[in-house]
Amino acid sequence: MDQPESSASHAAAQTGPAPRRLGLVDREELVRVIAQSLYSLGYPKAAAALESESGVPLYPPEHDRLLLDVMSGRWDACAATIDSLAGISERNRAVAEFLVWRGHFLELLGTGDDGVRLATEVLWRRIAPLGINRKCVHWLARAMVSCEGAVPPEAVAEWRIGLFLDLVEALPPWFRVPSGRLEHLVETAVIQQVASCIYHNLPDEVTLFEDHNCHDEQIPSDCTQILCAHKNEVWFVKFSNDGNYLASSSSDCTAIIWKVAEDDTLTKKYCLEGHKSPISFVAWSPNDRMLLTCGNGESLKLWNMDTGECNLKFGASVDRIISSCAWFPNSEKIVCASSEPESSPNMIFTCDLEGRELEMWAGERIPKVSDLAVTPDGQNLICVCPNEIWIRELRKGREWKIPERRTISSLCLSGDGQSMIVNLNSQEIHLWKTNGSSSDPDKFKGHKQGKFVIRSCFGGSDSLFIASGSEDSQVYIWQRCMEMPIKVLYGHSMTVNCVSWNPARPQMLASASDDRTVRIWLGRKTHSLT
Repeated sequence: MDQPESSASHAAAQTGPAPRRLGLVDREELVRVIAQSLYSLGYPKAAAALESESGVPLYPPEHDRLLLDVMSGRWDACAATIDSLAGISERNRAVAEFLVWRGHFLELLGTGDDGVRLATEVLWRRIAPLGINRKCVHWLARAMVSCEGAVPPEAVAEWRIGLFLDLVEALPPWFRVPSGRLEHLVETAVIQQVASCIYHNLPDEVTLFEDHNCHDEQIPSDCTQILCAHKNEVWFVKFSNDGNYLASSSSDCTAIIWKVAEDDTLTKKYCLEGHKSPISFVAWSPNDRMLLTCGNGESLKLWNMDTGECNLKFGASVDRIISSCAWFPNSEKIVCASSEPESSPNMIFTCDLEGRELEMWAGERIPKVSDLAVTPDGQNLICVCPNEIWIRELRKGREWKIPERRTISSLCLSGDGQSMIVNLNSQEIHLWKTNGSSSDPDKFKGHKQGKFVIRSCFGGSDSLFIASGSEDSQVYIWQRCMEMPIKVLYGHSMTVNCVSWNPARPQMLASASDDRTVRIWLGRKTHSLT
């Protein structure tokens, strides 16, 4: 009777000894790692069966011998076992022996006056010759007087368990399998595969059954809807933080709130009217209950998203024109920048939602700010000036600057606040670390920008992508580890001023253009499912 291939292979394997190595992997190491994982997953019988059938124990004989000697207080035997171990540096061997004799020393101190005399011999005959840090030796010498750290007889058993665990950490990796080692190896391999996948945009779609490889269908590239409600150029778009709404603003002096449905279609909810000048940008509160709109040369307005009504008009009582603003993470305070009229000094100030000014920075040292943001933890204020990024640590008042050689037009923070991107009129986007740790930025090229304000954004799964508008009427998408775009989206007929990636739906992107439209882009996979 013919055997199935797997059974035949198994039978063939029984005719001779198993190979020592499986490619780059040592067979015994693999068996031990698997056994340790089975024990940690709660399958002790399966783990024991693997040890029995393979003939490879989870722990080597030296491990069990050392454990028994430590628990029995056979200190010379412990030292002999450590001395016999292979693959251990002389420094680590000395550390391990120090741990053994220190344990013996402290136990002797706990037995009374007779123990102190014996402890003295251990200190000078066993510990001092090891050449360990003399501070440790001096501390032990003082302990003979103070009895600090002495182990009383009733605590010896628990103390020895802790001593053995400390010893294991000082010994070479083959001596014991670290907890969770197999899981760590598998996760590292998956992370590496995901990191090398330029189209990865679905965090849940990772399996162990095959090598990870995404296709470009996960990247927003199909225009599924064109929103035509604005009567003039659309300058700004921004999804709410929960991804359920989109705000767009236009040179027609209005802002529109769009509702994102479950099927990824958008419908108009509110049209915010009241500005007499084009609305250059909007800002959602972190809790998505409010929206700020800023008109060119006009005061700032605060809108209630439950009613669509204007709750407050900032700056009406002072000769101050707000050029940019941002929310603090508690949704109870905003920060604004003002650089006009020219007779007034540059100014950055914070205020509450009643319009009351809380703090203010003004004077010659305050730069002319064109865009600003507050990190999600509320620690740092980041301002974009013509040729530099100005960062202020709000609590400590520490400031630092990141210079740029070309004019900066816009700023965007990553969701975690660790990174930021700025658009330059040199047709480049630069990515910097917000903590100032990067000396050179990551650069992204391929789009067109020379005359106008073009805005970019982070997006996708874990903010792995960057998208930007462009003066050539296209939308460009980059993977953060690549300088040139991986996708170019065609459809608009005029300059694309701004893009926004939905933070809750990584396969949805919105773009705003001078052609008076907002386009919604979806990944082909998402679109096919709907």
